[in-house]
Amino acid sequence: QVQLVESGGGLVQAGGSLRLSCAASGRAFSSYAMGWFRQAPGKERESVAAISRSGGTTYYAESVKGRFTISRDNAKNTVYLQMNSLKPEDTALYYCAASAYSRDVVRDYRYYSNWGQGTQVTVSS
Repeated sequence: QVQLVESGGGLVQAGGSLRLSCAASGRAFSSYAMGWFRQAPGKERESVAAISRSGGTTYYAESVKGRFTISRDNAKNTVYLQMNSLKPEDTALYYCAASAYSRDVVRDYRYYSNWGQGTQVTVSS
């Protein structure tokens, strides 16, 4: 099992940037594909970005493509989500998650077994 703790959320104006971090502890971090998800009030959880175990393959939702970048540092047991050009519609609780399902990117939240507690991102207009 791996334990995950997110940080870096906050309040930012539209057009601004935030960098989320997710620190992992426990079992070997590099054996997990990682993902970032978000959930806004009244909406379903959605996949934002995902990264393979090695970091060589990434996936982005269309709504964030070109604005968000996911990366990982296996030596530091950390995955990041750099968010630029933020929009009010990006406001949500952001979660990182770990999946042992595949070495490649994992898009479906059902294949993620470990979740952090979430960090709030609020983008004001």
